[in-house]
Amino acid sequence: MTYISLLRGINVSGQKKINMADLKSLYENIGFEEVTTYIQSGNVIFESKKIKKTDLKSTIEKVIEKKYKFHVPVEIRTSKELKTIIENCPYEEAMIEDNGTKILVTFLQTLPSTKKIKILTEYVKAPEKLTVQGREVYLYCPNGYGRSKLTTTFLENKLAVSATTRNWKTVRKLHELSI
Repeated sequence: MTYISLLRGINVSGQKKINMADLKSLYENIGFEEVTTYIQSGNVIFESKKIKKTDLKSTIEKVIEKKYKFHVPVEIRTSKELKTIIENCPYEEAMIEDNGTKILVTFLQTLPSTKKIKILTEYVKAPEKLTVQGREVYLYCPNGYGRSKLTTTFLENKLAVSATTRNWKTVRKLHELSI
C-alpha cells in the first residue's frame, strides 16, 4: 500500500535538520519501498506491506529519534485518503488559486472534540475560513498563512491534538506522486 508521511517541524529556521537523501535512506533501511521525498519539509511517499498506520507512525518516529536524537511527530495518510481530502476541499478558491499557498490542510493525529472545534471557530476572522472535516482542518488564508494566527501550534493548542500543516500545492503534489 502507498503511504504519505508528513513530518512536523523539521528544517524550519535551522531547527531539527534532516537531509532528504538521508531521510530516504532511513526509510529504505526500515524496509519501505519506492521511497520518494518531496521538498525539504519532511514529506515522504513510500510503499509498505504494514497496514496499521499507528505501527508505521511509531516505527518512523522511533527510528528518527534514535538517529537524530530529537523527536519528530509524524502523520500518516494513504494515497486514497489524500485523494479524498482533495476531493472534499470545501473552498472553491482551491480550484482557481494560482500558486496553491492560500489554502492549507492541517493533518490532525486524532479527531478533535466537537466542543473544541466550536471554540476554535470563534477565533476565525474574515476573510479567513476554517473547516474541520474528520482529522483534517482546511484553512483559507487569502492574506497569506504567514499573516494568519491559525498556525499549526495555535490549532494544536485549541484542539488539543498533535498536527502538521501543508499548503494546497504540496497536498496536490503529494497525491500526484503517490499514484
